Amino acid sequence: MIKSDLIHLKESLKGDINTDILYRTMYATDASVYKELPLAVAYPKDEADLRGLIDFAHKHNTSLIPRTAGTSLAGQVVGGGIVVDVSRYLTKIIEINPEKKYVWVEPGVVLEELNQKLSEYGLFFGPETSTANRCMIGGMLGNNACGLHSLVYGSTRDHTLAVKGLLSDGSSATFEDISPELLKKKLKLESFEGRIYRSLVDLLSPISIQKEIRAQYPDPEIPRRNTGYAIDLLLDMHPFKEDGFPLNLCKILGGSEGTLVFSTQIKLNLVPLPPLHKAVICAHFTEIQETLQANLIALKNHPTAVELMDSTVLNCTKSNKLQEENRFFVEGDPRTILIIEFAENSTKELDYKINKTVKDLNDSGNGYAFPVIYGDEIEKVWNLRKAGLGLLSNIPGDAKSVTVIEDTAVHVEQLPAYIADIEQVFERNNMECVYHAHIGTGELHMRPVLNLKLEEDVKKFRMIAEETVKIIKKYRGSFSGEHGDGRLRGSFIPDLFGEIVYGLLKEVKKTFDPEVIFNPGKIVDSPPMDEFLRYEPGQETPQIDTYFDFSATDGFLRAIEKCNGSGDCRKSHLIGGSMCPSYQATRDEKNTTRARANILREFITKGSSEGNPFDHQEIYEVLDLCLSCKACKTECPSSIDMARLKAEFLSHWYENHGVPFRTKLIAEISSINKLGSFMPGFTNFILKNSISSGILKRLAGFGSQRSFPTLSGKPLHKTAPGKLMKINPSRSEAKSSVCLFIDEFTDYNDGDIGLKAIELLTSLGYRVILPAHNLSARTYLSKGLLKKAKAIINDNIRLLTDVVSEDIPLVGIEPSAILGFRDEFPELADPHLKEQALTISKHSFLIDEFLWTEAQAGRITSTSFSKENCIIKLHGHCQQKAVASTDSTIGILSLPENYSVTEIPSGCCGMAGSFGYEKEHYDLSMQVGELILFPAVRSSDQDTIICAPGTSCRHQIKDGTGRTAYHTIEILHSALANNN
Repeated sequence: MIKSDLIHLKESLKGDINTDILYRTMYATDASVYKELPLAVAYPKDEADLRGLIDFAHKHNTSLIPRTAGTSLAGQVVGGGIVVDVSRYLTKIIEINPEKKYVWVEPGVVLEELNQKLSEYGLFFGPETSTANRCMIGGMLGNNACGLHSLVYGSTRDHTLAVKGLLSDGSSATFEDISPELLKKKLKLESFEGRIYRSLVDLLSPISIQKEIRAQYPDPEIPRRNTGYAIDLLLDMHPFKEDGFPLNLCKILGGSEGTLVFSTQIKLNLVPLPPLHKAVICAHFTEIQETLQANLIALKNHPTAVELMDSTVLNCTKSNKLQEENRFFVEGDPRTILIIEFAENSTKELDYKINKTVKDLNDSGNGYAFPVIYGDEIEKVWNLRKAGLGLLSNIPGDAKSVTVIEDTAVHVEQLPAYIADIEQVFERNNMECVYHAHIGTGELHMRPVLNLKLEEDVKKFRMIAEETVKIIKKYRGSFSGEHGDGRLRGSFIPDLFGEIVYGLLKEVKKTFDPEVIFNPGKIVDSPPMDEFLRYEPGQETPQIDTYFDFSATDGFLRAIEKCNGSGDCRKSHLIGGSMCPSYQATRDEKNTTRARANILREFITKGSSEGNPFDHQEIYEVLDLCLSCKACKTECPSSIDMARLKAEFLSHWYENHGVPFRTKLIAEISSINKLGSFMPGFTNFILKNSISSGILKRLAGFGSQRSFPTLSGKPLHKTAPGKLMKINPSRSEAKSSVCLFIDEFTDYNDGDIGLKAIELLTSLGYRVILPAHNLSARTYLSKGLLKKAKAIINDNIRLLTDVVSEDIPLVGIEPSAILGFRDEFPELADPHLKEQALTISKHSFLIDEFLWTEAQAGRITSTSFSKENCIIKLHGHCQQKAVASTDSTIGILSLPENYSVTEIPSGCCGMAGSFGYEKEHYDLSMQVGELILFPAVRSSDQDTIICAPGTSCRHQIKDGTGRTAYHTIEILHSALANNN
């Protein structure tokens, strides 16, 4: 019956609701270790939709689970009712009042996007979580989020002025400061709101109750206190304290995890932007205990933040390309690093505090290195720290650092003794633990390394929590500092607070939500913490035969399981970066790397009745809008390479479903171009003529708005040898030799660029060799035809092994083609050819990289190029950004005097090889382009040169803006020609 009623509910909502297994599976997890399949997933558009959902929940005895970005670490947004995702529609910044320093927002507003807007007024919202680029205000309120600078700015609760929301009966209420006079009126209301105020006053007024609350709650001097409902804070308000603050129930809504009220609007206090003069000391230590003592020394100088990273986190950064660049300050192999930040109003004051802190640490004998970081480099340090949670998923094998006691907080002076007690628990059980995060406020994220697929480790999981509760009680600390109770810690609240206070918390829940509509099982009446786990205890991890080599992750499935749900893939184009373009364009969870990993994990683990574990329509559907841009390989802290996972999936999917005609057509495009090259003029006429090209597009399933790439007059492999005979310097005259890889796109479509590459290299004094080689295999890789790609790759390795070396590198023109040697080739080559593949990969370079390396060595100088003024805007190729870097392109284009280069902060262009040509993907492709790239190109002066090294990028820019974009080679060749 409920299924048919859900259909009626769907028809009555302005927003959306999904009941299919795909969406329910995607929303069965968050960033915690928990999993439960919800009844449905709803996306309300307004309060009327929310009232309809509340009414439905009442009638059908189900529940609503409020959700924003789903980055909760304690299972707060996991449940069996209807998940209500406010991140799609309830995303408005309603009012900014810079004079009174407040803002009204809907719960789905992203913190960093809000602060970008507020910065125009010199203001920001103080609490700054490590998930700031995707977490939302509603979730921050629900978890009472704190963040890196809570030493200065405290928690979300501290800055929440008012909350408008719906009560569990569907009525609306506004919670804000209530004067004694207004409270008297509230207490007389016959409404549900009135009953709430009367019940709370009756509940908390007895002096004996107040004494019990103060005795059982954590030390009020601990800044991070998030266990249970914050009823202890209400005791400092009128009417519970005669001269107390005005009563404001926002204090208990902060950290209530959506169990009391469904927030619809939130009023936040704003603070001025922090001082401009900043620096961080990255203090290195060899032991945990000396780090804890150093923390106390640093705090005496009043820093704005003190954060910790341990060796486990630091080691994980070595395997992530993006974070490797952020490790620039690491010296040696420290056990821990303290990041101590100061922000002051003058450089004099800043220097004084920095110098004094370094001297104090040196005098104490704690630490061995104290590099001080200034300016833009500070952001790299913080990015390394913020990536900690995702990076921990890179620990090989099934044993991972798990959330269980990672959120405990004690008075900072007691932290050394507390950690010593905790370490005894680990030593007794012969266990490892990871330490990181907010040491300056008495909270260390301690994460034991456990394999929750093993029953014995699930028992340890619970045992550690039980032991830690006793230790926390000893120090009068908080079991949750900022991550909340959820399913992880809720069941321990009776042990922490005693039955009397726990009974009060249950009464608070009953007062607000008597029928348990809002997010049941969180904070009170929580199930045992070892139930509803993501993995079943004793669960086997099947090994699956694959084309790619997944031995580094111990198999395909474990490569997927590295995704812990931290949601880094949910950041928007406003934040920057490329991951994930389809999510950035649609803001649909289905199009995140996380969702794809969830679906792959769940359905492949489930297996298939056909015997092919990949044969699930749901996997095909969730991967369809993956552009294979490779951004997740670098930008995901867990280094989830979804492009590779998608290619592997498709290769097995075709085994049961066959290879579609269009897929074959795209994969074999070089063979088609080869045929067309015998009559290039006629072929180009067919491709350009609106009638014939329209027929071809319809037959192939391409978007009618697209223009076909045309053929060069002659393939490059035919024209290049003759060209080289005329201009190639001799071995004795040449600076050195390079092997030029003629990829299939340059060969047939961009031959003029290839010829200019030869002219550029030879003019600069390099001898060009044209080695025998096969195709790049890029079209086969992108369409998942891995058996064919593997054969091509093996052939290339055999052909190039004795040709390519450190002295004679392989240089390529098209990024997606040449970078395959570095990216896919070593993982797809036959085992006996892997070493050769790795050797070739070390000596394979984009032409931009080769030229820039030579320029840095002084072998190419600006004197070879024009001195004319030239302004260039660069759009970097996705695979170049993921596997290499755009630094070399910027560097070499900046070499000629008076050449000015800026990089467009775009992600993927949207074309992504053949993706943007396919008719069902055309609209999304253009949406992606419109995020940043197209507007940046259109707004550029006509004299500005647009540079795009990728061939598909250049076509996308042409189709989307009408502007012609040029390869790096064309720009440098032109500068060379002008000079001559």
